[in-house]
Amino acid sequence: MSTALTGNEEALRILADYLKDDMQACNRTIISRMDSPVPLIPQLAAHLIAAGGKRLRPLLTLASARLCGYPYGPEHQRHIKLAACVEFIHTATLLHDDVVDDSNLRRGLASANAVFGNKASVLVGDFLFARSFQLMTDDGSLKVMGILSSAAATIAEGEVLQMSTQNDLSTSIEKYLDVIHGKTAALFAAACRIGAIITERPEREELALESFGTNLGMAFQLVDDALDYAANQGTLGKTIGDDFREGKITLPVLAAYQKAEGVEKVFWKRVIEQNEQTDQDLEMALSYIEKSHAIQATMDKADWYAQKAIDALNVFEETPLRKMLVDTTYYTVNRAR
Repeated sequence: MSTALTGNEEALRILADYLKDDMQACNRTIISRMDSPVPLIPQLAAHLIAAGGKRLRPLLTLASARLCGYPYGPEHQRHIKLAACVEFIHTATLLHDDVVDDSNLRRGLASANAVFGNKASVLVGDFLFARSFQLMTDDGSLKVMGILSSAAATIAEGEVLQMSTQNDLSTSIEKYLDVIHGKTAALFAAACRIGAIITERPEREELALESFGTNLGMAFQLVDDALDYAANQGTLGKTIGDDFREGKITLPVLAAYQKAEGVEKVFWKRVIEQNEQTDQDLEMALSYIEKSHAIQATMDKADWYAQKAIDALNVFEETPLRKMLVDTTYYTVNRAR
């Protein structure tokens, strides 16, 4: 761990408090756009809202807009609707992911598919995607629509690429990084970049925020992948070892496998490539991962991306909000520590 990268959840709370009025307006937009005369849609939406979540992605859109000087006032609401749009894209992908992964927990509670079934989750995910495109259309900017729709397509590509690498220990670290760029970092990047676009800032600032979002998203997903092997279930908000049981190829597994020899290599091939697992195998996997320092390697990579994210903000003058974004980056990579 880099000694510079320290922080805690207080940083995220401070950012959320600073943007409280914007976030409340965003939440109102989310709730109103989740309404439907079809009863199952608001019921499932209420389940998602009750599950909570930090709403980090829409928070980044609001923060980026304010960092770029987006004006206050009731006539200036583009950032609110676009933040809601970002959250709808994210939530739709979560609904679909939980069905694909057959997950039973989301943020520590029963996942929507566990409560309402797979069909309802897929269809409500489709509904939320449609709502996100309505919000893009309402905004009226072809550039914004292009960035967000491209991000939505990239997320789908990332998920498909992840599926193609499943159970494949020959996957390169480069391909793994491509997966997490697609499934996570692309939406972080879009969420941040549109904040500069709606304030008509120079391209230099647009690209700086895109870089900030990309690298923050990469760090965020690396930490998530480490947490699957290093957290307790309450911290993670999902079942520990889900990635292991599904044969997902993540950096902790790749780092451990690359150092494995003899019986360890045979073990990884059996449990990941052949998908033959016993009740004791997760504990054995955790011991091999600890022995190989694979979590440390994953966190070192997350630190590297986090530092790149922080460096990208240097094009902006020093303000309290910029410091909050830096502190939030520190928090992101310290969730596993």
